[in-house]
Amino acid sequence: MKIFVPGRICLFGEHSDWAGGYRRINADIEQGYTLISGTDQGIYAEVEAHPTSLVLSATRPDGQRVGPTEIPMQPQALLEAAQAGGFWSYVAGVAYQVLTNYHVRGLTIDNFKTDLPMKKGLSSSAAISVLAARAFNRVYDLKLTVRGEMELAYMGEITTPSRCGRMDQGCAFGNRPVVMAFDGDRLDTQELQVKGELHFVIVDLAAQKDTVEILNRLNRCYPFAENQVEAGVQELLGPINKRIVHQAMDALVKSDAQRLGSLMTEAQAFFDRYATPACPEELTAPVLHRVLAYPPLQAHIWGGKGVGSQGDGTAQFMARSADDQQAVIEIIRRDLGMEALPLTMKPGQKVRKAVIPAAGYGTRLFPATKAAKKELFPIIDRDGIAKPAILLIVEEALEAGIEQVIIIVQEDDLDSFRDFFTQQVSIENYNKLPRPFQEYARRILEMGRRVTFVTQTTQQGFGHAVWCVKDAVGDEPFLLMLGDHIYRAPGDTSCARQLIDEYQQHGTSILGLRRTPEADIANFGTVVGVWLDDDRLLSVTEFAEKPTVDYARHSLRVTGLPDDEYLTVFGQYIIKPQIFDYLEEHIEHNVRERGEFQLTSALDRLRQEDGFMGLIMEGRRYDIGLPQYYLDTLAAFSRE
Repeated sequence: MKIFVPGRICLFGEHSDWAGGYRRINADIEQGYTLISGTDQGIYAEVEAHPTSLVLSATRPDGQRVGPTEIPMQPQALLEAAQAGGFWSYVAGVAYQVLTNYHVRGLTIDNFKTDLPMKKGLSSSAAISVLAARAFNRVYDLKLTVRGEMELAYMGEITTPSRCGRMDQGCAFGNRPVVMAFDGDRLDTQELQVKGELHFVIVDLAAQKDTVEILNRLNRCYPFAENQVEAGVQELLGPINKRIVHQAMDALVKSDAQRLGSLMTEAQAFFDRYATPACPEELTAPVLHRVLAYPPLQAHIWGGKGVGSQGDGTAQFMARSADDQQAVIEIIRRDLGMEALPLTMKPGQKVRKAVIPAAGYGTRLFPATKAAKKELFPIIDRDGIAKPAILLIVEEALEAGIEQVIIIVQEDDLDSFRDFFTQQVSIENYNKLPRPFQEYARRILEMGRRVTFVTQTTQQGFGHAVWCVKDAVGDEPFLLMLGDHIYRAPGDTSCARQLIDEYQQHGTSILGLRRTPEADIANFGTVVGVWLDDDRLLSVTEFAEKPTVDYARHSLRVTGLPDDEYLTVFGQYIIKPQIFDYLEEHIEHNVRERGEFQLTSALDRLRQEDGFMGLIMEGRRYDIGLPQYYLDTLAAFSRE
């Protein structure tokens, strides 16, 4: 499989990661706060299992191939390679940590492309460490969360001569902004989402700095300040930094580029005032300040500051627009002879489309399904209107912000569904309707303009049905809602909206979950995972389709739930488009489960290669797929 890991840039809060660590000794020190982001550039690799060794090769920026280098997958050999230093030492360090904690074999890593500058404050060493941790996690399905990969990468890198901070491995989160809070040994992370594009420029100052000396001098100011300079450094990396980072968080979420730029300039001024006296030889930074103040740049930027340990290493600018970003890069290259890279933050890809499978025959509701599809069975809504189930599902999708609803039907049923959403009742019958029903009839036609249909010519399973909408969905995440389930949330935020909001926040495929007693789990898809917050958001580590009770007791227990409860699929998902590639492979190679192409195994592969979250839904689902379920739904839905 292919893996990409970006570099990491510290937008605000440099040095506060290790400074906050001193709270282990001095509780009066303020927590450290950093605002980081992945870069647009990074490290690309193809990885696969190897029976006995680490086999490592790379392509240099000039196109020259290096390697393969082979390191036996043995603790002592890996430790020696890690401690020897060099580019591959980081992979060896991570492999040593993996072998210490997990039963794995070897790995082949081909670093076929790198466009991330090395040793420029962009955490290239952390990126290769995260790449190694992610490769082991995905190839051997270690079921690590992103945070787990980050921690493993950190342990691997400090096995080498490198003395990185815990902030560096934040590149594991990808190219979205993340806030990190450091309280002694504790690290908390929060992913942020921007509303509009933000255009940064990263500049290699092509000068020299001694990072080791900078860190040595600043560390002397901790854990207890003994003079005015040391107290100033603690003030800078403590209360001042906390205020600026939190203001920057607010500006970033609002995509307020002008405010971010002014905060960069303010942060740099405070750094010069309080940190430079502690290490003037390195932090006076004449090259950095000449570039930050270069007159031709000022019309194109809102502000700028140093990066990483500061000094004459790397600078960053907040450009006013995409055109200004390009202008800054051209001026820096032309006038200053320095290399500059773009960093563009973009909003997460919007969930615009919903998919509703409605092509099943409805065997368990025969012979009623000979007269009408089960998705067209009537349900009395809370407003007293009798609606076909499919209409309730479409309404929920559209009210959640979905722009297009795609319904999967059998070819023989296409006219029934299409006519419902596109054909007005005859004028005679329309005139007989009460005025509220006439208004609702017009509303159905309005909804129908956003409903399209895809036919499933042969019924070959849930996975096959979803694969049929590949062309209609395209390269976008989509909301999947079951056609024989209807949903109700207790408040104003519908179940579909809850999922969409979480997806926009985290950018990871997600499904709704509900707590289910052990006696019922054989009827449902079941998941297990690791909690990411207060027992509502889960990082899924395994999907199991209708498991046995014995298997569930052994493999599917979730921390915090009673022994007789499990987490089962709610019936709504937001899925990234990679799922279509996995389904297509199953169909091309005729990989069937219980005689059909299933979705669950493809979801589990998406989890393994890209991550998957689960959200405990605030709401209920109502099944209409069995006679008794349908009766229960009729009795309960309108009442609730």
